[in-house]
Amino acid sequence: MTTPNANYDTTWKEAIEEYLDPFLSFFFPQVHDLVDWTREHQSLDKELQQITPTASAGEREADKLFQVWRRNGEEAYILIHIEVQSQEDAEFTERMYIYHYRSFDIHKKVISLAILGDERRNWRPHAYSYELGGCSVNFEFPTAKLLDYESQWETLALSLNPFAILVMAHLKTKATIGKGAEREEWKWNLVRNLYERGYTETDIIKLFRLLDWMMTLPEALQQSFDTKLKRYQEERKMPILSNIERRAMEEGRQEGRQEGRQEGRQEGLLQKSREAVLEVLEVRFNQVPPSLSAMVNQIEDISTLKQLLQRAISISSIAEFQQFVESTDTPN
Repeated sequence: MTTPNANYDTTWKEAIEEYLDPFLSFFFPQVHDLVDWTREHQSLDKELQQITPTASAGEREADKLFQVWRRNGEEAYILIHIEVQSQEDAEFTERMYIYHYRSFDIHKKVISLAILGDERRNWRPHAYSYELGGCSVNFEFPTAKLLDYESQWETLALSLNPFAILVMAHLKTKATIGKGAEREEWKWNLVRNLYERGYTETDIIKLFRLLDWMMTLPEALQQSFDTKLKRYQEERKMPILSNIERRAMEEGRQEGRQEGRQEGRQEGLLQKSREAVLEVLEVRFNQVPPSLSAMVNQIEDISTLKQLLQRAISISSIAEFQQFVESTDTPN
């Protein structure tokens, strides 16, 4: 059975945004040890766009740039590049070098890192160099090859680091291209594992969202999976809101492709997104204050509603969510 294209880039980008500390701990412990985790780090998406102005949106969709603080008190910048493809890219190391020196030109102390999620075991780019007329450049950068973790499957299955389960999902998504039933079985195994590992409810919600984005299924198998998941959640009495969020996220993605169409259709998407936010809050907290419902229903921006949906899934209380809405610059 044909499987839909997996959403690797968005999944990895969102995961790193949410879990930078465990990301570095899992893949690059030598970098993790340099960072003062008692101080807040900052994601610099706008600055990343300045560094890669000539790259297409797809090329930089999974890249991330962070400002962090070192243990010695100095600031530093971490540029993370995710390469997810099935064939070698002869220009990859040059692109890493270009992104690095552009970032260095603005921020100076920069660490460039790469995650290689491709299917070629022998493709391990880690350096860029050239020499001309006595002038030479040699740029090396740390990489993590996801295929290497296949031999560590039992260790991954026991780890509580969120990137252990994300690596498992990535490997099995790659391995089940064109094998819908097999992918559905692996997705189900990994989702059940979320409950059994001892994650908090908030982490289960966040990690399920990532697995659901990446491990795409044909519609018939997705419906079967949803039914199985609903039954399992009822038995565990711990819903993770998969259907609500997946539907809203899909509508959000479709909205971008529908730009310029009739206003009535756009308003329908906005209304469904508002309803998804409020439905999540109702499921998690039983009721939503009328004042908060009114605030959500006044929002006229799809991207803002998507952000609110993500917060609604993971936030700890209605009061905290309302404070977040009030502090958000919500176009209307």
